[in-house]
Amino acid sequence: MLDKIGIAKRIAKEVKDGYYVNLGIGIPTLVANYVRDDIQVEFQSENGVLGMGPFPFEGDEDADIINAGKQTITTLAGASFFDSATSFAMIRGKHVDLTILGAMEVSENGDIANWKIPGKMVKGMGGAMDLVASAENIIVAMMHTNRAGESKLLKRCSLPLTGVGCVKKIVTNLAVLEVTKNGFKLLERAPGVSVDTIKNATEGRLEIKGEIPEMNV
Repeated sequence: MLDKIGIAKRIAKEVKDGYYVNLGIGIPTLVANYVRDDIQVEFQSENGVLGMGPFPFEGDEDADIINAGKQTITTLAGASFFDSATSFAMIRGKHVDLTILGAMEVSENGDIANWKIPGKMVKGMGGAMDLVASAENIIVAMMHTNRAGESKLLKRCSLPLTGVGCVKKIVTNLAVLEVTKNGFKLLERAPGVSVDTIKNATEGRLEIKGEIPEMNV
């Protein structure tokens, strides 16, 4: 089974040379720490940063340089800063190759719910709606079940949707799954996790073909 760092390391393997990547709040922000050193990647934050680097070491933080989640970040040589209008023009204009988001629920047809729990106060959807509506490739980083042990990979989302039919791949603490017309397709299982464990933790349709390899993290 993976922890949050393990999920981030596995997703980092999906990042390709030359990609422009948007990292959502939570586990996705860790991905920048684990991308291969031999490729060139530009990380974008919707608050107006292009060229984010890894998180700073303790004592090296600059409170003026933050990501969309208000976390202090570093920037790489050649990084640029711009206003929100320019940032969202970049997103809505489909100039981001990969978006990595957290989620509370994902349905078997790729719907995502990641912005609101009814009855809890939130400030608003933020940039999530623009990201899921515009990105060609969306990977979700999430836990497979909630604290009560109930599946978060569902037939249909119960929470308010952020986007419809947009998620392409999901990396959880248990597995890597692809969203297909037949539901969730199991691609890899986390180290030490059985296929039966993944089946029991997945409410939506789960397609299993052949022997499922363990992740290499």
